[in-house]
Amino acid sequence: MAAPKASSIAYAEDFIAPHPVIESAQRRGEQLGASPLGNGAGAVLRLLAAAVRATHVVEVGTGAGSSGLWLLQGMPRDGILTTIDSDPDNQRAAREAYAAAGIPPQRTRVISGEAASVLGRLTDGAYDLVLVDADKDGYPVYVEAALRLLRPGGLLVLDNMLWHDKVADPAARDETTTVLRDLGKSLRDEEGLVPALLPVGDGLLVAVKR
Repeated sequence: MAAPKASSIAYAEDFIAPHPVIESAQRRGEQLGASPLGNGAGAVLRLLAAAVRATHVVEVGTGAGSSGLWLLQGMPRDGILTTIDSDPDNQRAAREAYAAAGIPPQRTRVISGEAASVLGRLTDGAYDLVLVDADKDGYPVYVEAALRLLRPGGLLVLDNMLWHDKVADPAARDETTTVLRDLGKSLRDEEGLVPALLPVGDGLLVAVKR
Protein backbone atom coordinates (compact mmCIF):
# COMPACT_ATOMS: atom_id res chain seq x y z
CA MET A 1 0.00 0.00 0.00
CA ALA A 2 1.34 3.42 -0.94
CA ALA A 3 2.23 5.76 1.91
CA PRO A 4 0.12 8.92 2.15
CA LYS A 5 1.57 11.96 0.45
CA ALA A 6 2.73 14.94 2.46
CA SER A 7 -0.25 16.94 1.20
CA SER A 8 -2.66 14.29 2.50
CA ILE A 9 -0.92 14.21 5.88
CA ALA A 10 -1.15 17.99 6.14
CA TYR A 11 -4.83 17.87 5.13
CA ALA A 12 -5.56 15.26 7.81
CA GLU A 13 -3.63 17.19 10.46
CA ASP A 14 -5.80 20.26 9.96
CA PHE A 15 -9.05 18.44 9.14
CA ILE A 16 -10.54 19.40 12.51
CA ALA A 17 -10.09 23.09 13.22
CA PRO A 18 -9.38 23.93 16.87
CA HIS A 19 -11.59 26.24 18.90
CA PRO A 20 -10.14 29.78 19.04
CA VAL A 21 -9.43 29.33 22.76
CA ILE A 22 -7.36 26.25 21.94
CA GLU A 23 -5.49 28.19 19.27
CA SER A 24 -4.74 30.88 21.85
CA ALA A 25 -3.52 28.27 24.33
CA GLN A 26 -1.33 26.71 21.65
CA ARG A 27 0.32 30.06 20.97
CA ARG A 28 0.80 30.65 24.69
CA GLY A 29 2.37 27.21 25.02
CA GLU A 30 4.88 28.02 22.31
CA GLN A 31 5.76 31.24 24.12
CA LEU A 32 6.32 29.34 27.37
CA GLY A 33 8.43 26.66 25.70
CA ALA A 34 5.75 24.02 26.31
CA SER A 35 5.23 22.75 22.77
CA PRO A 36 1.51 22.01 22.29
CA LEU A 37 -0.07 19.06 20.56
CA GLY A 38 -0.84 19.54 16.88
CA ASN A 39 -4.43 19.77 15.74
CA GLY A 40 -4.47 16.20 14.43
CA ALA A 41 -3.31 14.78 17.75
CA GLY A 42 -5.71 17.04 19.63
CA ALA A 43 -8.63 15.84 17.55
CA VAL A 44 -7.65 12.24 18.33
CA LEU A 45 -7.59 13.04 22.06
CA ARG A 46 -11.09 14.50 21.81
CA LEU A 47 -12.26 11.42 19.90
CA LEU A 48 -10.76 8.99 22.42
CA ALA A 49 -12.22 10.81 25.40
CA ALA A 50 -15.64 10.76 23.75
CA ALA A 51 -15.34 7.10 22.69
CA VAL A 52 -14.80 5.83 26.24
CA ARG A 53 -16.98 8.53 27.83
CA ALA A 54 -14.02 9.44 30.00
CA THR A 55 -15.26 11.01 33.22
CA HIS A 56 -11.92 10.73 35.05
CA VAL A 57 -8.80 11.73 33.11
CA VAL A 58 -5.20 12.32 34.18
CA GLU A 59 -2.84 14.47 32.16
CA VAL A 60 0.90 14.44 32.85
CA GLY A 61 2.21 17.73 31.49
CA THR A 62 -0.33 20.55 31.56
CA GLY A 63 1.48 22.95 29.24
CA ALA A 64 -0.66 26.00 28.57
CA GLY A 65 -3.87 23.97 28.60
CA SER A 66 -4.51 23.21 24.93
CA SER A 67 -4.39 19.41 25.27
CA GLY A 68 -6.62 19.60 28.34
CA LEU A 69 -9.15 21.60 26.34
CA TRP A 70 -9.19 18.97 23.58
CA LEU A 71 -9.82 16.29 26.22
CA LEU A 72 -12.54 18.31 27.97
CA GLN A 73 -14.33 18.79 24.63
CA GLY A 74 -14.65 15.02 24.32
CA MET A 75 -15.46 14.26 27.95
CA PRO A 76 -19.00 14.24 29.35
CA ARG A 77 -20.15 17.44 31.04
CA ASP A 78 -19.51 15.94 34.46
CA GLY A 79 -16.01 14.74 33.53
CA ILE A 80 -13.06 15.86 35.67
CA LEU A 81 -9.56 16.49 34.32
CA THR A 82 -6.66 16.07 36.75
CA THR A 83 -3.60 17.73 35.21
CA ILE A 84 -0.08 17.76 36.64
CA ASP A 85 2.75 20.20 35.98
CA SER A 86 5.68 21.53 37.96
CA ASP A 87 5.85 24.90 36.19
CA PRO A 88 3.67 27.61 37.78
CA ASP A 89 3.63 29.67 34.59
CA ASN A 90 2.19 26.72 32.68
CA GLN A 91 -0.44 26.16 35.33
CA ARG A 92 -1.43 29.81 35.37
CA ALA A 93 -1.79 29.83 31.59
CA ALA A 94 -3.84 26.63 31.66
CA ARG A 95 -6.24 27.98 34.28
CA GLU A 96 -6.72 31.10 32.16
CA ALA A 97 -7.41 28.94 29.10
CA TYR A 98 -9.97 26.80 30.93
CA ALA A 99 -11.73 29.92 32.21
CA ALA A 100 -11.75 31.47 28.73
CA ALA A 101 -13.36 28.30 27.39
CA GLY A 102 -16.10 28.48 30.03
CA ILE A 103 -15.00 25.31 31.83
CA PRO A 104 -16.43 25.28 35.38
CA PRO A 105 -13.61 25.31 37.96
CA GLN A 106 -14.82 22.08 39.56
CA ARG A 107 -14.10 20.19 36.33
CA THR A 108 -10.33 20.69 36.53
CA ARG A 109 -7.80 19.78 39.20
CA VAL A 110 -4.53 21.53 38.41
CA ILE A 111 -1.89 19.95 40.63
CA SER A 112 1.58 21.40 41.11
CA GLY A 113 4.45 19.03 41.71
CA GLU A 114 6.72 16.38 40.28
CA ALA A 115 4.58 14.00 38.27
CA ALA A 116 6.01 10.79 39.68
CA SER A 117 5.19 11.89 43.22
CA VAL A 118 1.70 13.15 42.37
CA LEU A 119 0.80 10.03 40.40
CA GLY A 120 1.75 7.92 43.40
CA ARG A 121 -1.00 9.62 45.42
CA LEU A 122 -3.80 8.96 42.93
CA THR A 123 -6.24 6.05 43.22
CA ASP A 124 -5.54 2.74 41.50
CA GLY A 125 -7.94 1.71 38.75
CA ALA A 126 -9.97 4.91 39.00
CA TYR A 127 -9.24 6.58 35.66
CA ASP A 128 -10.61 6.18 32.15
CA LEU A 129 -7.74 7.82 30.28
CA VAL A 130 -4.19 8.92 31.07
CA LEU A 131 -2.28 11.24 28.74
CA VAL A 132 1.49 11.51 29.12
CA ASP A 133 3.08 14.54 27.45
CA ALA A 134 5.91 15.70 29.69
CA ASP A 135 9.67 15.23 30.02
CA LYS A 136 10.53 12.31 27.78
CA ASP A 137 13.13 10.68 30.00
CA GLY A 138 10.44 10.31 32.66
CA TYR A 139 8.03 8.44 30.38
CA PRO A 140 8.83 4.92 31.65
CA VAL A 141 8.06 5.96 35.24
CA TYR A 142 4.89 7.80 34.22
CA VAL A 143 3.67 4.88 32.14
CA GLU A 144 4.16 2.43 35.00
CA ALA A 145 2.04 4.66 37.22
CA ALA A 146 -0.54 5.25 34.48
CA LEU A 147 -1.13 1.53 34.01
CA ARG A 148 -1.81 1.24 37.73
CA LEU A 149 -4.28 4.13 37.62
CA LEU A 150 -6.26 2.94 34.59
CA ARG A 151 -9.37 0.82 34.88
CA PRO A 152 -9.76 -2.19 32.58
CA GLY A 153 -10.77 -0.79 29.20
CA GLY A 154 -9.06 2.51 29.98
CA LEU A 155 -6.76 4.27 27.54
CA LEU A 156 -3.08 5.10 27.84
CA VAL A 157 -2.01 7.87 25.43
CA LEU A 158 1.60 8.96 24.92
CA ASP A 159 2.60 11.95 22.80
CA ASN A 160 5.89 12.40 20.89
CA MET A 161 6.37 8.69 20.33
CA LEU A 162 7.89 9.27 16.87
CA TRP A 163 10.09 12.05 18.31
CA HIS A 164 10.80 14.25 15.32
CA ASP A 165 11.15 11.24 12.97
CA LYS A 166 14.04 9.90 15.05
CA VAL A 167 12.37 6.81 16.55
CA ALA A 168 11.95 5.24 13.10
CA ASP A 169 15.60 5.93 12.22
CA PRO A 170 17.83 3.11 13.54
CA ALA A 171 20.85 5.41 13.26
CA ALA A 172 19.32 7.78 15.85
CA ARG A 173 20.67 6.59 19.19
CA ASP A 174 20.55 9.64 21.44
CA GLU A 175 19.26 9.03 24.96
CA THR A 176 15.75 10.47 24.52
CA THR A 177 15.13 8.67 21.23
CA THR A 178 16.35 5.40 22.70
CA VAL A 179 14.09 5.76 25.75
CA LEU A 180 11.02 6.38 23.59
CA ARG A 181 11.86 3.65 21.07
CA ASP A 182 12.43 1.04 23.77
CA LEU A 183 9.29 2.10 25.63
CA GLY A 184 7.18 1.83 22.50
CA LYS A 185 8.46 -1.67 21.81
CA SER A 186 7.84 -2.78 25.40
CA LEU A 187 4.25 -1.52 25.26
CA ARG A 188 3.76 -3.15 21.86
CA ASP A 189 4.73 -6.49 23.38
CA GLU A 190 2.82 -6.10 26.67
CA GLU A 191 0.16 -8.82 26.89
CA GLY A 192 -2.11 -6.67 29.02
CA LEU A 193 -2.43 -3.97 26.39
CA VAL A 194 -3.92 -3.51 22.92
CA PRO A 195 -1.68 -0.81 21.40
CA ALA A 196 -1.39 1.19 18.18
CA LEU A 197 1.09 3.84 17.10
CA LEU A 198 -0.71 6.59 15.23
CA PRO A 199 1.28 8.82 12.84
CA VAL A 200 -0.46 12.05 13.85
CA GLY A 201 1.48 15.04 15.07
CA ASP A 202 4.74 13.77 16.53
CA GLY A 203 3.29 10.30 17.03
CA LEU A 204 0.56 9.19 19.44
CA LEU A 205 0.85 5.77 21.00
CA VAL A 206 -2.57 4.64 22.20
CA ALA A 207 -3.13 1.47 24.20
CA VAL A 208 -6.24 -0.08 25.74
CA LYS A 209 -5.71 -1.77 29.09
CA ARG A 210 -7.26 -5.24 29.01
